[in-house]
Amino acid sequence: MLVIDTTYPAKNFNQRDGETVRQVIVHYTAAPFASSLRTLTQDGVSAHYLLADPHDCSYRAAGYDELRVFRLVGEQDRAWHAGVSQWAGRDNLNSRSIGIEIVNLARDDAGVFTFPAYDPEQIELLIALIRDIQGRYPDIGPTDILGHSDVAYWRKSDPGPRLPWHQLFEAGVGAWFDGVTQEVYQRRFSMGLPPEVEIERAFQRYGYAAAKNRQAFQQRVRAFQMHFRPNNYDGRLDAETCGILYALNDKYTGVAG
Repeated sequence: MLVIDTTYPAKNFNQRDGETVRQVIVHYTAAPFASSLRTLTQDGVSAHYLLADPHDCSYRAAGYDELRVFRLVGEQDRAWHAGVSQWAGRDNLNSRSIGIEIVNLARDDAGVFTFPAYDPEQIELLIALIRDIQGRYPDIGPTDILGHSDVAYWRKSDPGPRLPWHQLFEAGVGAWFDGVTQEVYQRRFSMGLPPEVEIERAFQRYGYAAAKNRQAFQQRVRAFQMHFRPNNYDGRLDAETCGILYALNDKYTGVAG
């Protein structure tokens, strides 16, 4: 059951500037519940929703037993969660998206990332919340359910490779590729990848921002892999990754590649 708690309204938000909600962007907090709550309600960032971790000591200390969703900013308002970001050729995503933060203690130690698993209860609640949101905003399509790293791949890694995007897809939330189509493309690309200019067009066609240099290209591949091939997100474009990209475009854009 989806329980929405409005006990902790954020102070840090503004108006949407007339934009229609078109994306849902998922984040991890990289901090426990208590400190995440302070940051998202009192500091220079915010989100519409916060999902706690049922095993978080600070959550239990706050007096909660069951897992619930905390609404920090009303959906009619503009939360400050996406920052500098882009999707499908549009920036200013804070004005056109709903941000969901999930308590998860991911860490970045000088570029070495640790990504803990999400609790199954968190995932069930996330699915229920996004379904609820989609019911109010028909412009949110499967390719608009995104991670922060999808829309800001050059600087972000959240929600990381441990978010089970395929499980979400099977529950009717978000996008996923057709396996048979992917295998066909992978066999073709195992004999040679398409020209880089074509691959660049394929990434942008799906929604990712243009890569301005080699480092950005690898960062984008890594973000894409964390979403669609989480068992290996080394940032190296190979036949399997390229096959996934082309299969996604076949399915959701109607254009090969």
